Amino acid sequence: MTTPISLVIIEDDQQIAEIQRRFVERIDGFHVVGIAHSLNDARDLIEVFQPQLLLLDNQFPTGTGLDLLRELRADGCNTDVILVTAAKEVETLRTAMRYGIFDYILKPLVFERLQASLDKFRGQLSKLSDMESLVQSDVDGLLQSATIQQNASGAPRLPKGIDSITLDKIRAVFKSSHNALNAEEVGQLIGASRTTARRYLEFLVSTDELNAEVSYGTVGRPERRYHPL
Repeated sequence: MTTPISLVIIEDDQQIAEIQRRFVERIDGFHVVGIAHSLNDARDLIEVFQPQLLLLDNQFPTGTGLDLLRELRADGCNTDVILVTAAKEVETLRTAMRYGIFDYILKPLVFERLQASLDKFRGQLSKLSDMESLVQSDVDGLLQSATIQQNASGAPRLPKGIDSITLDKIRAVFKSSHNALNAEEVGQLIGASRTTARRYLEFLVSTDELNAEVSYGTVGRPERRYHPL
């Protein structure tokens, strides 16, 4: 039986941290060994558990997640990091990339986006453990992070689970509507399930064709509503 990948959540908002924990528990192959709500607690957990992966927020009352990441790298810590943050500044991303993050996920965190990132992380660990030497195609595959890749003819190749026909249907919906729509409404308009619609909507957010905002219903439950940029 494969040993689960150890993971520490570092998030000062306790409700958000709990949501992240529940998300991770739904994904095979990962085990949350600790949750830190402060940078000091994070340092302790990392030292004790030496996790393979961190889900790291950036803004804390006493500093930033990037400050912590800089410390870890200076100390020779090779723990991989997925930054989960509301920071949309390009410089924050650049700095995070210089410190060797595995992924950068914008809040509000969506389960499907986290699942895709963790699946990719698990897959890369598996590939690396099976390799004895490298060829260029192996390197290219491991370092390829673009959502849309290019095939030999130069045409865009869509990721698994996304087809051009459904994408065009959703694009047509937003061309004919000036209102922000949620996944359930889009699903009804194109004849698909809410889950399917949301997968395509999040893809279009990742390619900067749509924007997503969180709104709260009458009972206070948040939902994502989508509109063109």
